[in-house]
Amino acid sequence: MNKLTAALLCGASLTGPALADEIWVTNEKDDTVSVIDTDTLEVVRSYPTGERPRGIIFSKDYSRVYICASDSDAVQVMDPETGEILHDLPSGEDPEQFVLHPDDRHLYIANEDDAITTVVDTQTRKVVAQIDVGVEPEGMAVSPDGKIAITTSETTNMAHWIDTESHTLFANTLVDSRPRHAEFAKDGTELWVSSEIGGTITVFDVTTQQELHKITFDVKGVHPDRVQPVGFEFTEGDRLAFVALGPSNHVAVVNAQTYEVEDYILVGRRVWHMAFNADRSLLFTTNGVSGDVTVIDVAKREARKSIKVGRFPWGAAFRPTP
Repeated sequence: MNKLTAALLCGASLTGPALADEIWVTNEKDDTVSVIDTDTLEVVRSYPTGERPRGIIFSKDYSRVYICASDSDAVQVMDPETGEILHDLPSGEDPEQFVLHPDDRHLYIANEDDAITTVVDTQTRKVVAQIDVGVEPEGMAVSPDGKIAITTSETTNMAHWIDTESHTLFANTLVDSRPRHAEFAKDGTELWVSSEIGGTITVFDVTTQQELHKITFDVKGVHPDRVQPVGFEFTEGDRLAFVALGPSNHVAVVNAQTYEVEDYILVGRRVWHMAFNADRSLLFTTNGVSGDVTVIDVAKREARKSIKVGRFPWGAAFRPTP
């Protein structure tokens, strides 16, 4: 249903502004979130947060937005309609990234300074478990069936496999130096982990926890030390992966079936994370040093626009029209 049809069915005025989908971006240095209209590609509003906001995720019905306020040692719960901070959740020290379990209730939070993963019940607002992991935990992922959670530890250089029922580790697998981000792919049969300093993505078989493939990157004219994979996202059906390559200022396009790099796209300075719009025709990347968001045309594999946001944008999340 398009927005015009929806307006007619709801009896809305056709002269009023149509609501558009949004991309929410956390700004580390400004302690704010910027909200981008995916139609106009402009910032339409911003809201204050706690100190050093980084990870950001929405509840399944998009009625709540969770924000890792790292230097406030809290996960903040915001009403996305008003920008009001409703309450804080206990999170352990220095929460950086987190993931929401498919039950839409439990948050798995990486606590960088504590070397633990904290599990928080968002309904009771209580800590359910704290799981010892490696030094400087960063990335978090949860399998589509909700049975496995992953924490990556930057200094230990491992992916830690957590049984979500017992809240215990059942495997630890080595990756290259400074793992940052993790995602399950292909209906939960693969786990991808990016290693920032190692310059690679390691692909694991989830059933065996064995390495399937190692993806490397080579950006023409850029020193290998500056090619640092961080966040990544998959297109529909996990056909392609778009990978942020940090201070190389490029996003790689990876064929997720062959694991071959097909293209590189120049974006802003020090690209961190990204989020797609609703139909995944546009990709929005957060560029920390240049303080902007690059909009990528996915089909053309080229940058379409740069949108100025706050200082040091870090995380990104999609929110559909209410």
